[in-house]
Amino acid sequence: MKKAVKSQGEAEILKNQLTRMMADYDNLRKRTEAQKDLWIKFSTEKVLIKLFPVLDMLESAQKHLNDQGLAIAVSEFKKVLTEEGIEEILPKKDELFDPEEQEAVDSVEGGKKGHIAELLLSGWKFSDQTSETGVKIIRPAKVKVYGHKNQKNEEVEKEVLREDEV
Repeated sequence: MKKAVKSQGEAEILKNQLTRMMADYDNLRKRTEAQKDLWIKFSTEKVLIKLFPVLDMLESAQKHLNDQGLAIAVSEFKKVLTEEGIEEILPKKDELFDPEEQEAVDSVEGGKKGHIAELLLSGWKFSDQTSETGVKIIRPAKVKVYGHKNQKNEEVEKEVLREDEV
């Protein structure tokens, strides 16, 4: 009788150990999968950072040449990016400057202070579950902002942030 009780106790201990080991293995598998996904996302970002200047040159060439074939190639390039969850940041003139998605590279007089005067270079972002906002900026849009002529870019951005707080 004692042997049966002892065997039952040993069986219960082994069952608990097996359950814990299975849970540990499942956690390891999930953690490994998450790390793999993160590695893929970071490597994708590195490639995109290198490809965006190429896309910029193609767009510039298409504007100057007005070539239909080049326009289709640029469109298909952007379509692939969109399908992969990558969005173009295209702020419009007179929109409020957003330092989260845009970089002020120059300030010009006129217009409403702290608003966009001109888009110089589009930006890019993609969804990223690891960030607090759910959006990861790959490249901010480069813009000119209405303000004081010769005002430093950092001053323009700080001024816009101060106005948002008021």
